[in-house]
Amino acid sequence: MTVPPGSAGFQPAPGGPPQDGPRGWHSRGFLPHFDAGNVPESIIFRLAGSLPDSERQRWRTELDLLPTGRVQAEERIRIETYLNAGLGPCWLRDPRVGRLVEDVLFHFDGERYRLHAWVVMPNHVHVAMTPGEKESVSKIVFSWKSFTASRANALLGKSGAFWLGDYFDRFIRDGDHFAAVVRYVEQNPVIAGLCERPEEWPFSSAGRRDVLRGGQDSRAPRGCHPVGNGA
Repeated sequence: MTVPPGSAGFQPAPGGPPQDGPRGWHSRGFLPHFDAGNVPESIIFRLAGSLPDSERQRWRTELDLLPTGRVQAEERIRIETYLNAGLGPCWLRDPRVGRLVEDVLFHFDGERYRLHAWVVMPNHVHVAMTPGEKESVSKIVFSWKSFTASRANALLGKSGAFWLGDYFDRFIRDGDHFAAVVRYVEQNPVIAGLCERPEEWPFSSAGRRDVLRGGQDSRAPRGCHPVGNGA
């Protein structure tokens, strides 16, 4: 595991639901997470089985040749590319499941966190949000996944693990980074070849934006600039 710079005191988390409140650097599995409190974050979580361990092992020899600081970024790019190809289970493509996940994201918006952008892809979910000052990102993500897993399985007539246990997160540095994250989240269906324009994808913030180009999006965190459609 590569521990990010400045992660002194990094400790693996015990099993079970994550604790309340911002936790700094921690891990619930193989990935390090930074839980900074009231700071915008970019989050990705995906379906169980969406990326076989054999595929990641196949990359390992190549990734091990890279400088340490580039390994995590390069692996994330490869994972995104693989997920966008839709080669594994794509249960979120079912409109009932896609709507279920989107509705759960809305449920605590404005209470435990503020949603800025999201997209429910066929096998993974992107979210840009700012947690409340005393909220734990890991607990928020845990609640999303635990609430949707059993309900999605029931809708699909299946059983077993629905989500992969871990997730990616990255805190958003400034307004330019925020704009880039929102653009990437909403463009993801276009990048994956699923539609021609972001607003055509049914489970995304792109289709719900009602601000004019250059207008102020009330969801944008202070000091960050929203991205209008086509920006």
